[in-house]
Amino acid sequence: MNIFAWLKDVARGSDQPVVPAENESVQAIVGALGQLDPERARTIACLAFLLGRVAQVDLAITATEIAEIEGILALDIGLPVEQANLVARMALQRAQLFGGTDNFLVSRELNELIDRPRKIALVRCLFRVAAADETISTLEDNEISQIASELSLDRSEVSSIRAEFRDFLAVLRRPN
Repeated sequence: MNIFAWLKDVARGSDQPVVPAENESVQAIVGALGQLDPERARTIACLAFLLGRVAQVDLAITATEIAEIEGILALDIGLPVEQANLVARMALQRAQLFGGTDNFLVSRELNELIDRPRKIALVRCLFRVAAADETISTLEDNEISQIASELSLDRSEVSSIRAEFRDFLAVLRRPN
C-alpha cells in the first residue's frame, strides 16, 4: 500500500495510543487538519512540512511549487481543497521560519510514522515539488537526498527515483 492509499484510509479504530506531535511546527499544522485521526494528521503535517522544505530550500518558492504541494495534499492524499491549500501554506511558512531547527525533528518524527514503501512514495513527491517549475536545482536535489537520508533510505532507492526526473535536473542541463 502506498502512502496515499494509507492516508486516505479513514479507519479510526486503532488500539495503539496516539503520541502527540514532537515539535511545534507539526502541532501547528495538525491544528489545521481538524477532526482527522491524530496519527493521520501528524503524518500529513510532517509530509506537508517536508514538501515545503524542498520548495523553499532555494529561497524561491514558485506558484507552481505551491500548486504542486496543494495538489499532492488534495488529490493524492484526499484532503478537501480548502484544507489542502491551508495546510500547504502553513507548511511552507513553518519550513521558512523554523526549517533550521525543525528540519531534522520533522524528518525523525515522520521516519517513525511511516514504513519504507511510504518513504519511497514521499521521495517521489519531493521530486515532483522540486520539478514543478521544470527545473530541479542542485539545492533542491541535495535537500531531497538529505531528507531521504534522514528517513533511512538507501542511496540506490533515491537514485532510481531521481532518474525518473533526470530531464529536470539543472546539473544535467546544458547551458544556453
